[in-house]
Amino acid sequence: MSFKGQVVWVRADDGGRPVLDAEGRAEMKYREGDTRTYRPLPQNLGPASAQAMQPAHSAKEAHAAKPAAKPVPRKPREEKPTASGEIVHVWTDGACSGNPGPMGIGIVVVAGDRRKEHGEYLGKGTNNIAELTAIWRGLEIAAELLAGQDFAVRVYTDSSYAIGLLSQGWKAKANQELIAELREFLRGFRNLRMIKVEGHAGVPENERCDLLARQAVAQNRF
Repeated sequence: MSFKGQVVWVRADDGGRPVLDAEGRAEMKYREGDTRTYRPLPQNLGPASAQAMQPAHSAKEAHAAKPAAKPVPRKPREEKPTASGEIVHVWTDGACSGNPGPMGIGIVVVAGDRRKEHGEYLGKGTNNIAELTAIWRGLEIAAELLAGQDFAVRVYTDSSYAIGLLSQGWKAKANQELIAELREFLRGFRNLRMIKVEGHAGVPENERCDLLARQAVAQNRF
């Protein structure tokens, strides 16, 4: 695979997909024999092109090689209401001081000109539990905000773990009861789409959710 234009070694399963740890990160080496490993996010990895796998002919050529441009995070585009009803935008984030440790969640729900923010302390657990619970709580708030109305939902999260389990068919190895209950809950939303956003990249609503989650932990951890 490649990372920032450079060929790297990534631990993968039988299907060729990167094996992710509990935080949704891959295991990567710059050389096969390296003992030191790195933990990139899977969206920062790509297939290695045939050209990238060819060694440089000289040190001068290697030095002259142009590095791959760093992608610029973009805020997801605004969507207009569908014919079936209003689109509700649910932004969520989970925070954990230590892993495991005190957990907090932050949620911003936007429905037209209506907006509701929510921060909540969850007790002790893991970051993944916080991310999943934030999505659940965000959808509950959306349902309360538009009670009795037909609406579509867009859920925004920076958690690759949550996206994989809830929309890409990943098999749950931990938190199985929570994930099974959340999947069942999601079936009640007939027009729901999950959208991955880059964390800590200046996306306003994602940053706001992060702040709400961290404040919930800071206010209740002692």
